[in-house]
Amino acid sequence: MRLAATRRALLAAPLATPALAQSFPDRPVRLVVPFPPGGPVDLGARILAQPMGEELRQSVVVDNRSGAGGVVGVDAVAKAAPDGYTLGFASTGALAVNVTLMPNNPYDSRRDIAAISIVSAVPSLLAVHPDVPARSVAELVALAKARPGRLNYGSSGPGGTPHLAGALFTMRAGVEIGHVPYRGAAPAITALLAKEVDMAFLDVPVLLPHVQAGRLRPLGVTSAERSAALPETPTFAQAGVQGMEVENWYAVFAPAGTPPDRVARLHAATAAALARPETARQITSQGARVVASGPEQAATFIAAEVDRWAQVVRSANIRPE
Repeated sequence: MRLAATRRALLAAPLATPALAQSFPDRPVRLVVPFPPGGPVDLGARILAQPMGEELRQSVVVDNRSGAGGVVGVDAVAKAAPDGYTLGFASTGALAVNVTLMPNNPYDSRRDIAAISIVSAVPSLLAVHPDVPARSVAELVALAKARPGRLNYGSSGPGGTPHLAGALFTMRAGVEIGHVPYRGAAPAITALLAKEVDMAFLDVPVLLPHVQAGRLRPLGVTSAERSAALPETPTFAQAGVQGMEVENWYAVFAPAGTPPDRVARLHAATAAALARPETARQITSQGARVVASGPEQAATFIAAEVDRWAQVVRSANIRPE
């Protein structure tokens, strides 16, 4: 399922708010981030929190509840009172992948949360060390087939979107490339620059400075369209590998059972915040794109992503650390 931006929702959001009950919220809203401060999920939440709070006329307070790859924070939201005062802000791994990846995962995003909006999305980039004799995806596939099991790729950790992009690539291209997980994007980049690994799948923003400096060679992006930050780099479909549309998306959600009028109010505030030029600028400056989907579209998309990544996790035998 392709994740499309909903321009109509963005334009209509400021008009929708007055029609909703204005008694909610009458106190600050908590926005739980299931990862530590300083990472991309935390940054995305903080970009949204201030303008969303201004639209709600209440503070939106970011609360970092990290642990178990996002499980702790998402579960805290799923078990919170469904009154609209506790929200979550999480990404693909925590909301879609963990449902299958984590043993005894305590929540199922298809039933235990009320989706409010898919806020934004960022693709992964495949970049190789300059010493790797491949200047295109096709050349890399040929190289991998000539050297089965001898090439490897780094990622920011097991079960993350970059790891899944790499696993999907090996399946779609029919190649055998080893996976080397690191504890975050920074050590993965350090390893790639030192040629401890041949290539890496990581989110576009974290690889971009090294590509621009000529230290790494970009081969393909996992989005349906080329990245504005890397207009010369083809998508995998353009490079001849189909079914590689992978984006790390970010969603706002509430506990299941949150009253529909409150979900609508929260969505209107989210969409209005995302329609602000400065908010959009901050998001796009991070290499992401604004999506701003509605609640129904978000719920359908998340459910489809849970099913999609379950197939990849099982087929590739991906396990958590």
